[in-house]
Amino acid sequence: MSAALTFSAVLLAAGRSTRMGVDKAMLRVADGALWERQLGVLRAAGCCEVMISARPEQTWVPANTSVVRDAKPDAGPLAGIAAALAQTEATHLLVLAVDLPRMEPAWLVRLKAHCAPGVGAVGRHAGFFEPLAAIYPRGLLGAAESALGSGELSLQRFIASAGAAMTAVEISPAEALWFTNWNAPSEAP
Repeated sequence: MSAALTFSAVLLAAGRSTRMGVDKAMLRVADGALWERQLGVLRAAGCCEVMISARPEQTWVPANTSVVRDAKPDAGPLAGIAAALAQTEATHLLVLAVDLPRMEPAWLVRLKAHCAPGVGAVGRHAGFFEPLAAIYPRGLLGAAESALGSGELSLQRFIASAGAAMTAVEISPAEALWFTNWNAPSEAP
């Protein structure tokens, strides 16, 4: 990893949680709320700044944390990623979704080792990218804004179109468990 690389992070928590029925960020895990656990994962991965992508009515966001609002409301995770890319001064943005309660800092640290100037990293498993625990280079901001503007919200297509700006890292069977997301109460970890 080059010494010229810097990493900020965003916790994606602006989703409406309609299948869950309550704000996923507020779900209880171990010793606290899910959002607290996920911020801990991001901090343990060694980011210089941690932001939260949240809706205005999400009042749980700590006062000492930068908040980004989706670049285009209700446009999915790409809108939060674009907003955070626009706000960061770091060379790379580490992204983590709030609803990945098994994610470990080790994965994010592993991804950092695959980054280079202008190149991010994303996991791939069974032929699909895992874009919600990935690292995006700041240089993809224009592409993210263009995709939002055209209504192309698929992160799979966004990453595929990024070409050499995103390195795919194969996810091992043991690591695949870290990508289990939590969409309904019956899926509690």
